[in-house]
Amino acid sequence: MAIKANLTVDQGTTFTTTLNLTDNSDTPIDLNNYTAAGQIRKHYTSSNSTSFSISLGGNTGIITLSLSANTTANLVSGRYVYDVEITDTSSNAVTRVVEGIVTVTPNVTR
Repeated sequence: MAIKANLTVDQGTTFTTTLNLTDNSDTPIDLNNYTAAGQIRKHYTSSNSTSFSISLGGNTGIITLSLSANTTANLVSGRYVYDVEITDTSSNAVTRVVEGIVTVTPNVTR
């Protein structure tokens, strides 16, 4: 079951956040044999999406999500949905690890 976490992205700025994945005993999950993907969409059925740049922290359980300033500048301010999934490369098992709402706040300085 995915963790629920809402994000705020300031339009026109570089966005970065980290997730710390642990098992039930708070031991970091080894992500060495995983890939990850994550997207933002205006609503769940929207055909348009914006993908996060994602880096995995190996055996530390850390996932870093990023969006460039250019990418966030192209997002219209408002509410979006997102999720992040990891895929075990040895079994192709896909797990959604986080999901929630992204609020993009409008940019004043251009």
